[in-house]
Amino acid sequence: MLGEYPIEGRGAAEIAASVERAVGAGELQPGQSLPPMRELAVRLGVNPNTVAAAYRTLRERGVIETAGRRGSRVRSKPATTAREELRVEIPVGGRDLATGNPDPALLPPLAPVLAAAAEEGERRPVRYGDDPVDADLVRLARADLDADGVPAGPLAVTSGSLDAIERVLTAHLRPGDAVAVEDPGWGSVLDLVPALGLRTLPVGVDDDGPHVDGLRRALEAGARALIVTDRAQNPTGASVSATRARALRAVLRDHPGTLLIEDDHGHGIVDLPLHPLAGVTHHWAVVRSVSKAYGPDLRVAVLTGDPVTVDRVRGRQSLGPGWVSLLLQRTVAGLWREGAVDRAAVARSYGARRDALLEALAERGVVGHGRSGMNVWIPVPDETGAVARLVQSGWAVAPGARFRLNSPPAIRITVSLLTEQDVGPLAEAVAAAVRPSPARVYG
Repeated sequence: MLGEYPIEGRGAAEIAASVERAVGAGELQPGQSLPPMRELAVRLGVNPNTVAAAYRTLRERGVIETAGRRGSRVRSKPATTAREELRVEIPVGGRDLATGNPDPALLPPLAPVLAAAAEEGERRPVRYGDDPVDADLVRLARADLDADGVPAGPLAVTSGSLDAIERVLTAHLRPGDAVAVEDPGWGSVLDLVPALGLRTLPVGVDDDGPHVDGLRRALEAGARALIVTDRAQNPTGASVSATRARALRAVLRDHPGTLLIEDDHGHGIVDLPLHPLAGVTHHWAVVRSVSKAYGPDLRVAVLTGDPVTVDRVRGRQSLGPGWVSLLLQRTVAGLWREGAVDRAAVARSYGARRDALLEALAERGVVGHGRSGMNVWIPVPDETGAVARLVQSGWAVAPGARFRLNSPPAIRITVSLLTEQDVGPLAEAVAAAVRPSPARVYG
């Protein structure tokens, strides 16, 4: 025990474990400040670098957060569990519209392509020191990126979008830096940013993407990075329009030092064109995962960006996992070569389900949003009550709190498993659960 702080240990691992135990036991409360690193080092009789390493470990685990010059403090909830705890239990015999999974019927069969990739692996086994990126994957990915107007740049492969976003953030930012994030936005990103010791600055969102004035305010307030979802934004279904993209690029040109990260996870399941922002700042990255179009277990995302960013990502990756399995990379390349997914048909299928639900809701006086992707976002006056009433009616939906910082209450409905017969009963249940519906603003 150390005075008012129940922290002890001689090594970084011991100090970090001591803090974790104290948080778990309630001896360190959410929001409580930790002693400055040099002060704690003197009290424990260790090198300040040892304490710095312990604090870094705690930030990475989501136990503490760094608030710039105000030092470090215990997070309100660990980043790894804060939003996960908001998941809704699926009622017995009920329908799961909460977890955000794609429709299995629209995913391609993997066995034949996996088998072909395995045979290729036997002919050309991967060895240490080999190029960690499959040449066919690069060629196919680059052709798609070129067709969508993404600037030229080297490519890297990561284990999904979130892995890519984390690697790009850590390649350029340091604890205490601020990141402009969409609000509402992807819950995993909203938890990842503080888990890295970074600060979130929320930017409101409408059907056409992030608000221009909101982005300008965030950058003027010191945001060093911006994370944008280009299409199929989770949870709102927003898609950055051509007009909005021009306005956002104009703001970014006034802040060329901003690290820009674009998440285009909707590639393959949307029919709206991409309007990339990349190229107007010194450092940028565009990320495309295959999870929504080809299956969540294919942990593959392609990352392109400026040479410095991609080089840093690949260099740090080489010191950790090394590379993403070439077996998976060759499988994805095979799926792309064979046109295993009819992208236009998938986009039409999800679009038809979204549009049918939105139309049915509108007929009942309920405002919903869903311009692209597989989700519909519905503002509600009482989020908890709406979720509970829908569960009682046999429909599990996601509470908006999983995706919000400062934006108003809402619920998210994933339409991927909806049938034509579901739409009317679901819309009726939603209308009963959420009336009166609020105005047409959700961010």
